[in-house]
Amino acid sequence: MDTYTEKRREPRRPGRGAVRITWENPKPYEVDGRLRDYSPSGFRMRHASRDLTAGQLVEFVHFSGKGRARVVWNRITGEEVETGFLVVAEG
Repeated sequence: MDTYTEKRREPRRPGRGAVRITWENPKPYEVDGRLRDYSPSGFRMRHASRDLTAGQLVEFVHFSGKGRARVVWNRITGEEVETGFLVVAEG
């Protein structure tokens, strides 16, 4: 039987509420979604945009904070996208 070993360095808390992601490339983009979970160094959100790519830097705002984050991964299931972010600067 396989067992899963938690590899996260920080505990995650359940997310709540809205998240707004913005960036320019070169025109401004906005993505609104729902916060799934968060920790001091990152967060995960659910949204409908396929415009985010791994490695991309974005600005974010959600109930727990705001700042800059890097897209780490995307998971696309049907019309829904889930994205994981690493916070690189809070502000």
